[in-house]
Amino acid sequence: MDAFDRKLIHLLQKNGRMKWADLAAQVGLSAPATAERVNRLMENGVIKEFAARIDAEKVGSELTAFVAVSLERPEHRAPFLARIEELIEVMECHHIAGEDDYLLKIRSRNTKDLDRIISYEVKGLTGVVRTKTTIVMDTTKESIEVPLQPHVFSGE
Repeated sequence: MDAFDRKLIHLLQKNGRMKWADLAAQVGLSAPATAERVNRLMENGVIKEFAARIDAEKVGSELTAFVAVSLERPEHRAPFLARIEELIEVMECHHIAGEDDYLLKIRSRNTKDLDRIISYEVKGLTGVVRTKTTIVMDTTKESIEVPLQPHVFSGE
């Protein structure tokens, strides 16, 4: 990857719907060269996908919570992770260091819906020994942009 790729990634993180011509003009390449680079970034897995960013509250998912989960034994990981993948309310799942094993970011309608998810979908899984829930009162910053580290790009 080089400085052109870095600029493409930066611009696409800001606006994934940019037209090839506009993107090319800002990067300083032709539209076909720009399209080829973006396609290569996708093939290499640098760009995972393009998606619409939705306002969760406007579609009824007004509650955000972080749920720490502790598993009894490592053999419970695979079934736990398989079920977590199926739950659309689980926005993120992170394997973490420390007292707990996983940290989930969950979006739900309200506390009653969150209770259903935690009590039946998460705690109902074999091997889940403890959960700790933190409910988000307000969100000041939430970003999908990934910081681009200069050492990854040649010539920087």
